[in-house]
Amino acid sequence: MPESQKLSMAFQLFDEANSKDPNIEMYNGEKFPKELLYATRMTDTLKEFAPEVSEGLQLAARSQHICRWQIPRSDYEMNRTGYLKWRQDLKKFHAQKTTEILKQLGYESEIIDQVEFLLLKKQLKKNEETQTLEDVVCLVFLRYYFEPFANKHSDEKVVEILQKTWRKMSLKGQSAATKLPISDQSMGLIKKAIANGTE
Repeated sequence: MPESQKLSMAFQLFDEANSKDPNIEMYNGEKFPKELLYATRMTDTLKEFAPEVSEGLQLAARSQHICRWQIPRSDYEMNRTGYLKWRQDLKKFHAQKTTEILKQLGYESEIIDQVEFLLLKKQLKKNEETQTLEDVVCLVFLRYYFEPFANKHSDEKVVEILQKTWRKMSLKGQSAATKLPISDQSMGLIKKAIANGTE
């Protein structure tokens, strides 16, 4: 996955923005701004899962959650309608923030439009790059965030989320998920959810 100079500069600006996240996450004994850590996990997972992808997809993966803390979940009603509205607003916000940075770097409108298309998750299950991005999002969740999530919720809720996650993934993504370096307990829950029906 060769990186152009522009791509490296974009990553640097994305990371500078995400380094301002006031939410801190511990990983391997070190403290990281939460969204900065998430962004690097997205890039690393994309390289493992699909090493030969377009520059636009690399940019979208790195900026997937850019400045996410600026639109907190608590600003919306705590029900499904509020959750869905929050998610839609986040997609638009991430696309807008990313577009501003890409324009600043002089990216061509074709790539900017491509990144926006991907961040808005258009044509999921139909567009190969949108699906690859969604697969990477799901793989990052399962590898790094699923276990903390599972510890806070009922088994019923955990299985429901796993089944929804599984349905979003391609067959290639699902295959990669079964090979993730996660605990036996987490993998057991994933297999249980799949066995209980994800169609």
